[in-house]
Amino acid sequence: MILPIGLDLDGLHQIYRLLDGLLLPGGVDVAPRHYGQEPHPQLGEVDEGRDDLELAVLAWALADDLPILGICRGIQVLAVAAGGTLYQDIPSQLPGASRHEVREFGAHYMAHEIDISPTSRLAAILGVTRTGVNTFHHQSVCAAPPGFIVSALSADGVVEAIEAPARRFTIGVQCHPEGLWNTTVPEFARLFAAFVEAAANRSLAQAG
Repeated sequence: MILPIGLDLDGLHQIYRLLDGLLLPGGVDVAPRHYGQEPHPQLGEVDEGRDDLELAVLAWALADDLPILGICRGIQVLAVAAGGTLYQDIPSQLPGASRHEVREFGAHYMAHEIDISPTSRLAAILGVTRTGVNTFHHQSVCAAPPGFIVSALSADGVVEAIEAPARRFTIGVQCHPEGLWNTTVPEFARLFAAFVEAAANRSLAQAG
């Protein structure tokens, strides 16, 4: 189910109540007003309608402990919704960081490796503590929100994953695993399987 932009909150909440899990995909930049900052000169395109939709649904999902998986922009809007902040532009705000916007090489290209915390849920799901990732972003998580941990980093210190250990399933990854799981990094198939399993278990719990 794809949530439509432009509904009033009552209509949106009626649809939200049908969900067993929430997947937040990639997209344009998150407007910095949502995390208390002025626009940086290198801020890219924003979509206020999408911001409003995703932040509203995330507020409900976080309150209800709905399973959440954030991908690329998804990790960023998840962090903002839970009280974290972002770097608006990695090249200008993180001197020395490598280039993280290399979409010209395609979704299957492993641009760099990430180190995953061995005690994290992400490591337990993937079965590895180091893996290659693709990278299509110029923003990233700066301060992780309360109740979250940084569960993966690239060598230059850019946050590559966050998760909320006390929640049912709340994980955000900066890469695009949908472009890797059936090609160059098959372990990412386990991330999608774990998300689906969490959503199914939540559905069964609600039905019981």
